[in-house]
Amino acid sequence: MKKLSKVHFLQLLAVTIGTAIYAFGFVEFNMGNHLAEGGVAGLSLIGYALLNIDPSYTQLILNIPLLILGYRFLGRRTFVYTIWGIVSLSIWMWIFQRIPVAINVGHDYLIAALLAGVFAGTGIGLVFRFGGTTGGADIIAKLLQIKAGVAVGRTFFIFDACVMLLSLSYIDLRHMMYTLIASFVAAQVINVVQSGGYTVRGMLIITNNHAEIAKAIIEEIGRSATYLHGEGAYSGNSKEILYVVLNPGEIQEVKQILSILDPNAFTSIINVHEVIGDFTYPRSRYKVAKKGKK
Repeated sequence: MKKLSKVHFLQLLAVTIGTAIYAFGFVEFNMGNHLAEGGVAGLSLIGYALLNIDPSYTQLILNIPLLILGYRFLGRRTFVYTIWGIVSLSIWMWIFQRIPVAINVGHDYLIAALLAGVFAGTGIGLVFRFGGTTGGADIIAKLLQIKAGVAVGRTFFIFDACVMLLSLSYIDLRHMMYTLIASFVAAQVINVVQSGGYTVRGMLIITNNHAEIAKAIIEEIGRSATYLHGEGAYSGNSKEILYVVLNPGEIQEVKQILSILDPNAFTSIINVHEVIGDFTYPRSRYKVAKKGKK
């Protein structure tokens, strides 16, 4: 139980740090350079520009009805982390608006947009990585997925697009273009932070020479492989499918092996967001094990 409590504490701490990073970039670069934002944060900027309402208050108030709607669907742990993320983000927004920190980007909106994207992506990515959310569109997307079967990505896109269009009520097209740059950068950084900063590829190989190819991958590249039993839908023939997890640079090595052992092999290369297990061990361990058997 102590270990479980410690894990929960570290997750809440990570969410707190993530919201602090996001809030700092939001105040210093979005608010400081008249850049818009998507989601509830974007709505809070509209309220600030048109009605002079502090975004930290708007962010909190707009999320309250969403939390009430999502209470029955989020799950207990997610609901607690969501509340923590919303409150923490509002507090950090309030604090950073009152701390006299000014980062001079020399009126260069491109630099401001890039920094806004980096801070937003790092902060939100950290929150997502440790199981938290900042509310807003996350809750709406979850509700629509359950109630109407609408894909989460589609909900995010529509919601953010609507907020961006509304933001044209207080910023010009030039600032909107820089906002889109910031949003693109944030999306890329979120993916990097969530994946732990490494990129992995998976290969599905359908071949009649599965044993020979698996042996070559183990001996030549130093990666293991897994057999998946399949059957051709058209032919009805049984197939042994190889599944291999590789670094991007190892993909070409496997292609060379296939070009020699089975040029007609059907291969599918997929992105792998995260690997948990012995993939991160040194490649040489297979070679060491092989030597030990001799």
